Amino acid sequence: MMNIPEDISPWLAIPVVLLLIGGSLITLIGTLGLLRLPHFYQRIHGPAISITFGAGSFLLASMLYFTVLQQRLVIHELLITAFVMLTAPVTAMLLMRTAVYRDLRNGRQSPDLKPPTPPASGHATTAGANSPGLMEETRDRNPE
Repeated sequence: MMNIPEDISPWLAIPVVLLLIGGSLITLIGTLGLLRLPHFYQRIHGPAISITFGAGSFLLASMLYFTVLQQRLVIHELLITAFVMLTAPVTAMLLMRTAVYRDLRNGRQSPDLKPPTPPASGHATTAGANSPGLMEETRDRNPE
């Protein structure tokens, strides 16, 4: 049976509390992203990132606390952290690939791949790889 100390030193309590609060906030933000974002391809990023960093913060706090409490190095949390950090992004990538394959097979275009709408004034506001150049815009507006 483990003895829980009644008085924990501040040099241990402060980092553990900060890691737990930080992990909780990261997980909460990821959950809000899952609820608020409109499309599957956007929603998948929030939980994937929050699982990775939130769980990492929880496990780091646990490792720090139990290392000091048991007065020996506790490293099995490192194995759990490595497993979570390797599997969460891979799982998210596989889910996204499956969704893209399903959309392509059913002949649907994903909502995130819609072509950008042209600016109302007819002039390009930013120069980028997907925006037409100035000569192409002029040629399209003046059919001769």
